[in-house]
Amino acid sequence: CYEVSDAAVHDSEMLGAILDSENADKGLWGDSAYRSEVQEIVLALLGFESHIHERAYRGNPLTEEQKASNKEKSKIRAKVEHNFGSWVNEMRGKTIKVIGKTRAKAVIGLRNLVYNLKRYVFWK
Repeated sequence: CYEVSDAAVHDSEMLGAILDSENADKGLWGDSAYRSEVQEIVLALLGFESHIHERAYRGNPLTEEQKASNKEKSKIRAKVEHNFGSWVNEMRGKTIKVIGKTRAKAVIGLRNLVYNLKRYVFWK
């Protein structure tokens, strides 16, 4: 599941649009930009387990326990980030040169499909 928005919309604002209640895995991994009290409440109400990174604040650095927790979460998130690395290295970069959200969504969908097929062949 994915959504397309213009560049002015922050990723965390699209979180509700991509949550899939039919997904058997009720875990959600994300970087600290997604962490907020409201997001945590929404995730809990929808039955999702939050694996969003802890955020440090000015004058309030992360504890060693929080750093260790973030490190564990990063192991899962890194797998998703490989998709974007593949775009940059193998699919003409992250820039999508089309006009309109519909076309952009089609290009993103095709890139995701190509990446997933590539991974399928690798693991087969």
